[in-house]
Amino acid sequence: MLLNYLKIAWKVLLRRKFFTFISLFGISFTLMILLVVYALFDHTVGAHTPEKRIDRLLFITHLELWSDHSQSNSTVGYAFLNRYLHVLRTPEKVSIASSGGSAVAYVNNQKLKLDTKATDGEFWQVLDFDFIAGRPYTVREVREAAHVAVINETTARRYFGTTQGVIGRTVEADQERFRVVGIVRDVPAARFYTSADMWKPITVSSINLQDPNYLGPCIAILLAPTAAAVPTVQQEFQQVIDRVPVPSPKDYTEVRVYAESMFANMVRVYFGESGPDNGLGRFVRLLLGLGLLFMLLPALNLINLNASRILERSSEIGVRKAFGATGNVLVGQFLVENIFLTLLGGVLGLALAAGALAALNASALIPYAHFGLNGRVFGVALLIILFFGALSGVYPAYRMSKLHAVQALKGGTK
Repeated sequence: MLLNYLKIAWKVLLRRKFFTFISLFGISFTLMILLVVYALFDHTVGAHTPEKRIDRLLFITHLELWSDHSQSNSTVGYAFLNRYLHVLRTPEKVSIASSGGSAVAYVNNQKLKLDTKATDGEFWQVLDFDFIAGRPYTVREVREAAHVAVINETTARRYFGTTQGVIGRTVEADQERFRVVGIVRDVPAARFYTSADMWKPITVSSINLQDPNYLGPCIAILLAPTAAAVPTVQQEFQQVIDRVPVPSPKDYTEVRVYAESMFANMVRVYFGESGPDNGLGRFVRLLLGLGLLFMLLPALNLINLNASRILERSSEIGVRKAFGATGNVLVGQFLVENIFLTLLGGVLGLALAAGALAALNASALIPYAHFGLNGRVFGVALLIILFFGALSGVYPAYRMSKLHAVQALKGGTK
């Protein structure tokens, strides 16, 4: 029966080529936009290298000294993080790194600007970088302030002309020499908490590790033992923060700093939230509302087109009813036809989305970006296609099933 429905659907689509074109265009264009947006989102906060264990990671990137009349906020001081994070018992690992930095190197008298990040040794244990050569620097090398570095593959090619035989060679940046101990695959710049061209021990950076100020140039990443343990880690961290003395009590009354998922942390920064509410709920509702609205508009247009198309087949409906076809059977048939049409549009939308993402990669708009339609993106696409097909087909199919057999044979539509 299903095969017969599909054959009928194909014949109907070939018979009404203009209608088919309009329908496919609306479906494929809508799906392309949604898939590109989701791919960008997944690329930024999804489980990718080096945050493969994203469901177990918590990020601490901003601290605010707060009172009703005065606020001061920034990234966090190293001494503050070192003092209050290493007393935690629930995280599996704790890492502290600089929020960013830059250095200048010269190759054949050509200036080479490098994005740098200064980290502790645990940084490489919390995260999962893809090493193509060598190894990460160790906790001991950081403690001993060794001049070692890990570079990405693009920097290896730009500085040495190759990624082969680079381990043990020296790279000079800002007039400091570092021995290369590892090369990793490029990390997209959109992963800005971990991305860099060169990573070096925090003990050889210009950061004052003894500065007692709460505000400073650092961030921290916590690795929970399991995804289920994340709330426990957050709770213990907040209990520690609640006991932190407030500097300058005349100016401030509260220290506000939170350990949150990457997505929640980015939303907090985007909305400028400093309180317990990070704005994540509002942001998700806004995204869902915009997504539904974006899908609803073409769906309404397709509903009208489908209703006209189906009602033009009133004689066929009348014959089917005269031979005993029930309303449910007819609804099922036309829903199958509409979902088949939507799936065709979905395939075209996937192809368009893949082309758009390939163009984004080629444009180098986001350094080291490698957008693609992975398993998660494909799964979301499939759900959108099925939802879109059902949404635009249910009402016309239901309206058609209510036609009286005699009226339908006469070409009636009411």
